[in-house]
Amino acid sequence: MPSDASTPTPGGDSTTGATGLIPILATPFDQGGDLDVDSLRRLVEFELACGVDGLAVHGMASEGFSLTAAERSTIVRTVREVAGGDVPLVAGVNATSTSTAVEQGVAAVEDGADQLMVLPPFLSKLPPAHFADFYGSVADRTGVPIMIQEASASTGVAMSTAQLVDLGRLPGVVSVKIETQPTAPKVAALCAATTDLAVLGGQNALFVLEEYEGGAVGTMPACEFSDALAVILRDWNAGRHDDAHAGFNRLLPLIRFGLQPGIAHAVHKEVLVRRRVIDHAGVRSPVSPLDAHSHRTLERVLATSGLLDVAPVG
Repeated sequence: MPSDASTPTPGGDSTTGATGLIPILATPFDQGGDLDVDSLRRLVEFELACGVDGLAVHGMASEGFSLTAAERSTIVRTVREVAGGDVPLVAGVNATSTSTAVEQGVAAVEDGADQLMVLPPFLSKLPPAHFADFYGSVADRTGVPIMIQEASASTGVAMSTAQLVDLGRLPGVVSVKIETQPTAPKVAALCAATTDLAVLGGQNALFVLEEYEGGAVGTMPACEFSDALAVILRDWNAGRHDDAHAGFNRLLPLIRFGLQPGIAHAVHKEVLVRRRVIDHAGVRSPVSPLDAHSHRTLERVLATSGLLDVAPVG
């Protein structure tokens, strides 16, 4: 297990990109289904008060697939304005070709993003030999650090440890987010194989402590429990591993509940509404709102998490 001294300072730099706790922000909508900028501002303030190391937008937990180009721009600009210039801001790129990935990336950088988290094209899938051309082009033409998002369960595009090691040698490619299960073994294998990539986890922090034990230097979960997760990670990084595991076990039912395909986005938003961070829990098609049974179950999960006993920060 790497020592604390070998772990990049949370927040990251130009060689590692963003590291530490970097929540994927939900995208709040109002009752009419339009972007709710006031709630987004409060959400950013909440995350900053939680002590996060960076912020991410347009990820899978953001419903980035449902946003217009104008909305994507408004979100990045708003988050940058509220967060200020010192907080690392990662923007997801989920395009389906090199040209559209570059277009999304350039727009996000112009709006204030510091780093791009880039999915590989997933409709017409690239041959593995072309991954380097794709990521090299996006890095070269956007001019900011690139994080590879390896999420084969969602995209159908798998990248082996050896392929990721090779991609880590490309100029501008500095990190990777591992979301293919089992995540912890792949994190450990990749950390053992290269020092060119900072390795982060996702999957709503489901295996975050095992990933950190394997060498991960960050995690990018959903954003509704950042205050609790920040405490867990501080305990872990300070060597209080028993405390970290105890805190994680209290949070685990909510983490697990928020991983359900089809309703995960609604879960994240319902929790944020219950914690008085955003105003509405509305989602956009094809995402489903919570049914009555899921509402009741979430209430029980929240009651045992302790999050509703904590005054909202921000």
